[in-house]
This record gives sequence, structure tokens and C-alpha cells, in this order.
Amino acid sequence: MALSDWFRLSAWELHPEASNNAPPSRWSNKDMDPVPPHQRTWTAWNYVSYWISDAANPGAWQLASSMLAVGLSWRQALPAIAVANVIIAIVMVLNGTIGARLHIAFPVLNRSSFGFWFSYFSVISRVVLSMFWFGIQSFTGSECVFQMLKAIWPSIANVPNHLPVSVQITSIGFMCYFLFWLFQFPFMLLSPQRLRYLFALKAIIVPPAWLAMLIWAMKRVPPSQSLDPARASLSGSALSWEWLAALNNALAIYATLAVNIPDFTRYAKTERSQYVQLLIIPVAFTLIGFTGIAVTSAGEVLYGETLWDPLRLINRWDNRAAAFFASFSFVLSIIGTNVSANTLSAANDMTVLFPKYINIRRGQVICAIIGGWALCPWEILASAPGFLSFMSGYTVFLGPFAGIMVADYWLVHRCKVDVPAMYELRGRYYYWRGINWRAAVALLCSVTPNLPGLMNAINPNITVGKISFLFNVAWLYGFFCAGGIHWLLSSLFPAKETYVDEVILVEERSSIEEHDKMVMMKDTTPV
Repeated sequence: MALSDWFRLSAWELHPEASNNAPPSRWSNKDMDPVPPHQRTWTAWNYVSYWISDAANPGAWQLASSMLAVGLSWRQALPAIAVANVIIAIVMVLNGTIGARLHIAFPVLNRSSFGFWFSYFSVISRVVLSMFWFGIQSFTGSECVFQMLKAIWPSIANVPNHLPVSVQITSIGFMCYFLFWLFQFPFMLLSPQRLRYLFALKAIIVPPAWLAMLIWAMKRVPPSQSLDPARASLSGSALSWEWLAALNNALAIYATLAVNIPDFTRYAKTERSQYVQLLIIPVAFTLIGFTGIAVTSAGEVLYGETLWDPLRLINRWDNRAAAFFASFSFVLSIIGTNVSANTLSAANDMTVLFPKYINIRRGQVICAIIGGWALCPWEILASAPGFLSFMSGYTVFLGPFAGIMVADYWLVHRCKVDVPAMYELRGRYYYWRGINWRAAVALLCSVTPNLPGLMNAINPNITVGKISFLFNVAWLYGFFCAGGIHWLLSSLFPAKETYVDEVILVEERSSIEEHDKMVMMKDTTPV
């Protein structure tokens, strides 16, 4: 491509390939087409390594250890994590089965339940969230890089800062951020089929490193001393509501993937391949949660404060080799999570928003540039705690999204959908002007009651009364309320045009159309 072509929009157009596996449509491209059989390569072991990889991330560690900071004991916190992940695993498999059966991505699938145009609300929401979380996770990764450099070169902590205070980041901090972003970038150029090798590598390296931290903690401080249930500081109704809030936070950490898990299960070799998620998700996340709790509890005894952020704990270590390898394990864990939960999800969504110009690889690059640099995550973390509360509180939308998808496929349409119609603007899933009003009403009824609690979470000075307690169960309320209302309205006012007698896949429709064409040719052939 000549330099002048870089500035012409037409030069960036994606041209459909002859192997296109979807109906001819301006609303899709090759990356959004149903996955052809030869690309369905994910086995059960790939999903095991994927979830072991994703469970081993600082967010899951911090979630568990922060429960101690709010007054729960380990015996109270661990069941909250286990129960939440059993629930999220069930939803993950319910939505994941749709992707494994139909071989289509979340943004396309979503049209069947929300309507062609209304589906863009959830898609755009995912793009925005992914970009912000990408930047924030990358900044956490840069802190890991700093710990690695500090282990090699201890005096780096004393390097003078040459940036103004208003920038909200130091010279060394900016250098570490750039190094992490640069090291992370090549992984975004991998195809989804090849990413399973990254997840396998992370699943082999990271858990042993964290197991070593757990052994270190238990050796330095006996469990009988660190894991003392009597250290809980809550009781009565305060304990009950805090436990529910912990459960909701554990649900929230992967509420996004519970919605867009079809982006990954569409590559499943068979439908059964992804059933293993029912077991691996609760086991992996509960074990990682216990590791975070145990190491944080030991750190509290050793250092006299609750260091729920593992990097703050590593910063206290004198053993430089241990600090380096522990920090490296966190770097690898963040990269795997950032690519799977953020850049790849954003790329799938952007591909549907601009199918003429964006494919998955281009979408990941755009997410890396906008989320990594244009949004300046170091400024967000330094000056906008309310904004972070809003992003965490976005589960008030994610629960309903998941509930509507589950109810629509399994209960309303009873697994009988028309895949080719999802690629058509005015197909059977157009509903009313591109909006399924039943899903819109369900979303309104499930989200509105949680908004006062969300406002209170963003700004505690806003008093909203006892309704704020509903926010402690925002995901569960949203999931069941939205799913139930959508099912009820669809039963009372069925969208009859969306019902089919049997599931229609792309290859089946192609076979039918080819058969009809041959019949017509035979009828018109002169005797």
C-alpha cells in the first residue's frame, strides 16, 4: 500500500472472500461469518487451559483478598467466591452452548433477542468497557514491570521524575507502561484459533508461581494464625449484606464474558467441548481466591496491614529473584486476560459495527491504541475513583443482557433459530423498527431499580435510602428479572415472525436454496 493510500478510506475496505460462509451481506465480513468446520479447533482441554489462564489474574486475586479488607473472614469470603462461580459457570455454559451450536459470535447472535438495531446498545457498551478496562489492566501490568526492573536494578526507585505532577504519572512509570504495552502488542495480532496456545502457556507458568507464593505464605505464617475465622469484624445484617455484596462482586468479575462467551465457544470442535466450563470455572476461581486470601492474611500478620494488592506485597520482599519471577507471572497473567476479555471482545464488537473496514485483527489494534493511549488510564486511576465505581457497577446492565439472551434462546425460541436471518437487516429478527420492545421493557424494568444504588456507589454522599441494598445483588436481580420479564412478554405477545419449526444453519439454507434452484432448472428445461 502506497503512503498516499493510507489516507484514503476506500483503501481500507475489506473485500469478501470466495469462501464466505454467510449469506452475502454488507452487515458482515469473514471474521463475523459462522465459523467453518475446519476452524472449529477448540477442544475441552483448550477450555480448561483458557479458564485456568483467566482465573490466574490479579483481578481475581484482589477480589478475594479485598473481602478481608471489608471485614469478612476467609470462611465467609471463600463460599461467596465458590457460589458466585458456580452460578456464572452455569450461565457461561448456557450462552456458550449457543455459540458452539450455531458457530456465530455474540454481536450477531444478539440480534435474534434484542432486534437488529437495539442489539447495538449492548455491542457498543462492550466496546467502551473493553477499551477502558484494557487501559486500566495495562497500567496494572506496568506496575508489574516496575517491580521486575526494581528486582534487577533496585536504584530505579530513586530515579528522579521529569514529568509535571499534573500528568499523574512519573517518568519511570511512563517508561514501564510503554514497555508493557509494547511487550503485550504482538499477542493481539494472533488469530483466535492460535490464542489457545497463549492460554496453555499461561496455564503452565502462572499457577505454579502463585502456588509458590501460597507455600511461602503458609511457611512464614502458619494457617492456624493467619486464617483465623475469629478475625471477622462483621455480624448480623451488616455481615449478610456484605456477604451478598461479595457474592455480587465475584459474579461481576466475569459478567462480561458470561454475555459474550459465544465469541470463544463458536470455535469449539464439538458442542460438548465447552461443557467442561461447568467444572473448571468454580474450581479454578475458588482455588485462586483461596490463594489470594491466604497470602493476604499472611501479609497482614507479617507487615501489619491488609495488602490486598499483591504488587504492594511483592514490593515488601527482600528476595529480588522471588520478586522478579512473581512479578513476571503477573505480567503474563494480565496479558492473557487483557487479550481475551478486552481486546478480542472489543474487536468482535467493532467488526460488527464497521464490517466494511474492521476485522478482528484491526479491531484489536484499535482497542490497544485508543484504550492504551488515548484514554490515558493513569489519569483515570489517579483522579476518577467514581468512574471506576461506575465501570464496576456496570453489572446492572450485564446481568440483564445475559438473562435476556438465555431466556430468548432456551425458553422463548426453544433453541430453534434462523442463523442466516441474523445477517439480514430486514430479516425475521427485525422486530419493530429493529427493536425487540419486549427485551427493551425487560431491560428497563431490571436496570432502573438498581440505578440509585449505582449512584450511591459512585458518590457515597448521595443518600438514596434502603433501596441501595438492592445494588448488593445487582447481577442476580438483573439476570432473573430481565430474563423472566422477557419470557413473560414474549409468551403474552409473541413475535410470531421470529419462530421457526427447526433450527436453520447457513449450510442447511444453502443446501435448500441449491435444491430449489435445481428443481426450478429441471421444471424449465424443455422436453
